[in-house]
Formats: sequence, C-alpha cells, structure tokens
Amino acid sequence: MLNINLIRENPDLVREALKKRQEDSAPVDRVLELDAQRRDLIQDVETLKAERNAGSKEISRTKDPEARQAKIEAMRAVGDKISNIDEGLRQVQASLDAVMSTLPNIPDERTPLGVDESENVIIKTVGEKTKLDFDPKPHWDLGPELGIIDFERGVKLTGSRFYVLSGAGARLQRALIAFMLDLHIRQGYTEKYTPFMVRTDTVFGAGQLPKFADNLYKDHEEDIYFVPTAEVPLTGLHMDEIIPEEELPLYYTAYTPCFRREKMSAGRDVRGIKRGHQFDKVEMYMFVKPDDSPAAFEKMIADAEATCEELGFTYRINQLCTGDLGFGASITYDIEIWAAASQEWLEVSSISNVTDFQARRANIRYRPEEGGKPRFLHTLNGSGLGMPRVMITILENYQQADSSVVVPEVLRPWMGGIDVIRPE
Repeated sequence: MLNINLIRENPDLVREALKKRQEDSAPVDRVLELDAQRRDLIQDVETLKAERNAGSKEISRTKDPEARQAKIEAMRAVGDKISNIDEGLRQVQASLDAVMSTLPNIPDERTPLGVDESENVIIKTVGEKTKLDFDPKPHWDLGPELGIIDFERGVKLTGSRFYVLSGAGARLQRALIAFMLDLHIRQGYTEKYTPFMVRTDTVFGAGQLPKFADNLYKDHEEDIYFVPTAEVPLTGLHMDEIIPEEELPLYYTAYTPCFRREKMSAGRDVRGIKRGHQFDKVEMYMFVKPDDSPAAFEKMIADAEATCEELGFTYRINQLCTGDLGFGASITYDIEIWAAASQEWLEVSSISNVTDFQARRANIRYRPEEGGKPRFLHTLNGSGLGMPRVMITILENYQQADSSVVVPEVLRPWMGGIDVIRPE
C-alpha cells in the first residue's frame, strides 16, 4: 500500500506512476477527496470531544439541579453527535482503505517505460541454446513415453490442466525441491515450512487482494485461501510485528504447492505442464532495511542465477517494463530458461523489490537501534525456481536419441541411484 502522505503531498507523482503502468489515475482524486473528508470529520469529532470533556467538568461543579440536568442533556446530545460522526468516519475510512488497496506500487526509476511485455528489456543471456543432433521430443510426448507424466489420469482425477507424475518423474520433482531448498540454505536463507492455506488478512497483506481475487481458490465456509505462492505466508510471518533492527536482514526460503485459477485457452502455449492450476515452487523472500534493499535485490538475482547454472541451463534475464510490472513490485527481473524441444524461453522466476508496499499493508516495521519510532521495512521476493518449467527444460534439454533423459548431476543425490530415466 502506498503512503497516504505521498499521495497527499505529491499526487502528480502518483498519477504519473499510474500512467506509466497503463493504469487509470482517477483513484488518486478519490483518495484525496476521501482523505479530506476523513480529516474534516476527525477535526469535528475532536472538537466535540473537547466540548464534552469541558462540559463534564462543568457538570461536576454545578450545584443547581435544574442547571445540572440541562448540562447533562446538552452533553448527551453532544455524545449523540460524536457517535454519528464516528460512524461516518468509519465509513469514510473503509472507503479510503478500499480505494488505497487498489493502487499499485510506484515503479523504480530504473524500470524502463513500456506499454506491455513486448517492451521488456533483455539484460543479458548466459550460455548457448541447447542444440541436439536429433529431432527432440517435446515434454508432452516424451513424458508419457517415459511413463513419468500421466495426463489422462490427471484429467480423470480433477480436470483439465492437471496431471500425475509417476516413478522417476515424481522422484525428479522431489529431488528438485530438495536441491533448491538446500542450495538456498547455503546461500544464507532459513527454510520455513508454512501452511498451504492462510486467512484473508494474510492474503491482503501480501498484496494479492483485492486485485487477484478471481485467481485465488477460497474455502467459502471458512476465512481461508489456498496459497497462490509461498510469498503470501512468508509475508504474513511478521504481520503486525516490530522487528529489532539487529535481527535484520531476514532471508527465508520455503517450498509450497501453488494454487491459481488460471484462465487458459487451447493452443501451444498451454500444452503439457507449462501452465496449470496447481504447481510446486520454491520461494526466496527477504525482510531488509530500506537502504539495504538494492543490494538485497542483486543478491536474490544472483541466487536464482546460481540455481540455473547448477542445473546447466541456458538462461536470460528480462527486465519488466512499467506496463508489465506486477501490482506490488517497483522493479522486477524475470529469469527465463531455454527449452530445446519446445523452442521457447520459459519464465521460471520473477524477482521483485516490493519496497515498503507489502510492509505497509501487513504492518511490518523495524525498530532502529538508535531509537526513534518504528519504520516500515522493505520486502523482496523471487522464485527459486518454479518447478513445472524446470521439469520441462530438464526433459527436453537432457533427452537422448533413444528417448532416455540424463538426470543433471546435482540432482542425483536425491534420485536413489537413477542417473538416466529410460522408457518403461
């Protein structure tokens, strides 16, 4: 959530930020209107409360019964006015909070201007595209042939866009999760195992509500959402807390399944396991002091790159432009890996500095060592990595002419002696 003081003191900056994001700037005017109403009501109610306090003192000093009763009646009327204004204030505050919750973060000055994803900027490419000396099979053909991906039973169990991993496929998925968590622990992150369901205020604090309500799975009998990403519970870990400065930075990593109501149409883009309503992901998350967030952002990028490098992937870093920037992000780098058979770049990580946007929504602050009032900290998040597209790339890049797949060396400690996945 944005700082109300920023909107109040520099509304044109916020309007310009929304324009860069291809967003309507009208909510800024509504925020200013509601904020003015709120401040007027606060002033009115404080004046009336001061009058009531003074009246109460007069009542205690008044000896004449009739005069005393008249003052009591007058103060009762003042109390009714206060109650009415308080109710109006609650309504105005709720309206202001609702509008404020729809405003995205301010883009970092380093974020390039652009209308949509076509104007994102490739920062660098590492490695050469994998070239095989035979006609490689896409994972949607290779997986069933190896007996490790079962699309038909996934559809039978749940429906379109679900699948079952079997045997070495299930083990490969588990190996990837363990490898990534262990790598991130070596990089300085603390592993967390969080609930896969969280309450509404947790989802709101992470910036998923109200904007992404249609993409979330909810238990409508309970105040519980299935997590769309581990970023949500990791944000919520310190919701409404004040963290001592000496405990910062906090680096967390967590594995969760992710549940999202994806709107998908038929076509090449959604064939196989590239997109689904449920997928596994290992997340990186940071709580840092504001001055430290640029360096933390660079660290997280390097940590995600290390994951790609250890898996032997060719990858590139794609900086998102203002028109493609996520709701809470101020700057985002996507990491994409090359899949040899699909012949496409697959996004496996979005690394974002969210500045104090989530911290304000979730009320997460730190207390400076030198004293003074608590301050909002900065949060950063990034996938380390998203599992299905990593699976795709391993199957397509490491396949052999006989349709077998060589297991990347870094994953073999978790594969129970399986170095090569062969057709059944």
